Amino acid sequence: MRRRITFVHGSDEAFNPDQLHLDEGALNISSLKGAREERITFGLPQLPQELWRVLKQCHELHIRWASPEYYRSTVPFVSRVSPGLHVFFTPQRNHSADLLCPILRKVFGDRIKCQSPEVLCLDLDETRIAAKVDFQETFSGLFLLSERFASSSSWQYHHLLPSLSDLIIYIEQNICSSTDQTCHSRATSLRAASYLDIDYDTISQVVVLSAFWHQPPNSDSWNERIQDLEGDHQVEVGVLASEKATEPEELSLGGFLTVIGEDDKPNPTLFSFPSRHHPLSNPSQGTYSSSFTSPTGLHPTLGLTFQTNSNTSPATTCALHAYLTLPSYLFADKYQLSDPLFLASKHLHSTRSISGETDLEAPDWAVKKWGSSMLVELSPPSPR
Repeated sequence: MRRRITFVHGSDEAFNPDQLHLDEGALNISSLKGAREERITFGLPQLPQELWRVLKQCHELHIRWASPEYYRSTVPFVSRVSPGLHVFFTPQRNHSADLLCPILRKVFGDRIKCQSPEVLCLDLDETRIAAKVDFQETFSGLFLLSERFASSSSWQYHHLLPSLSDLIIYIEQNICSSTDQTCHSRATSLRAASYLDIDYDTISQVVVLSAFWHQPPNSDSWNERIQDLEGDHQVEVGVLASEKATEPEELSLGGFLTVIGEDDKPNPTLFSFPSRHHPLSNPSQGTYSSSFTSPTGLHPTLGLTFQTNSNTSPATTCALHAYLTLPSYLFADKYQLSDPLFLASKHLHSTRSISGETDLEAPDWAVKKWGSSMLVELSPPSPR
């Protein structure tokens, strides 16, 4: 198992290297203001049997939960999804994926509206007929321009999960031993997490769990003593700040890195890396509000209001888009959204993709898919 903890403080916030002190194989951090990400990497043998049996059915599986509470992004953790539980997965070729939905309900709660493939046997005129329930009835396919070079998962699921309380209970009951107070404390800390990622792919054969806190949960600063209590795990700690990158497609970080049990003191570092996600030069430009226009009627219109001049493109090749994740009781009218006149009247340039449930007539109780997702290019009016 490998554990990596990254603290990121603002470049404008006072930081002194004396806030870091290494002694007796432990790193002491005092009065550090900023965000924190903790990443733990597990091998399959380190997981409960019921979990690795599920993973063996997946070519790749990515689970992401985001809090419904507002939080401010911190470089380099600027990728965002809508609140709730997101599941992206690709099944193994010619393999069943019947264990995925049961484990999602067990780990994240019975409210998860998810049906896995299973065989139902029906007796009709004393003849047994096997009917297969396909996971495609619950999951929706992701829009791909080319399957040959696709690097994303094949299927998507979303549920408006407000908290990780069921996951915390599962970890405490199935992963932590009754005497391991450190494990219980780490599980409980997820209550204040801003988001959680769980990633697996069949090539690496490891599970990576990443949790992010945009600020300390119970105070205005972090005061930590970090050590490798198990003695056989690698623990790396970084205390970093965003720096000015030399290339426009890169992000740059500088600060101190420490490997617990190996280093005698925190080591200064400065590195850059390419990133597909970048922060806005002015964070306030990303502020917007949303509301349904009144009266809503049977076909409500969702309006997005941006701050003045916030829609200025950073480059001629960039365009402003909105990605909507809609539960099953809301759906996008794909017929209207393909009409150029309708799009223009709503300040929309084009509809890039719509996937998931789009049946205009079916009541919500009859809808089996989780909902739908939509990507549209916006055409905001010029500021008055």
